[in-house]
Amino acid sequence: MSDFFYLIPLSLGLGFVGLAVFLWSLRGGQYEDLDGAAERVLDDEDAPILPHGKSASSQC
Repeated sequence: MSDFFYLIPLSLGLGFVGLAVFLWSLRGGQYEDLDGAAERVLDDEDAPILPHGKSASSQC
């Protein structure tokens, strides 16, 4: 039973650390554009990657 007394402060401490990291990411703007990444995946305006470092505009 005495072994569990260190687990309560440890779990509370980890909970507060998790909350602090969440609030830090919230203030940093991590969750501002949730749909942007999903739309960028479907966007096909990227130039295709060609072998040997050639770009699509230099290909004839």
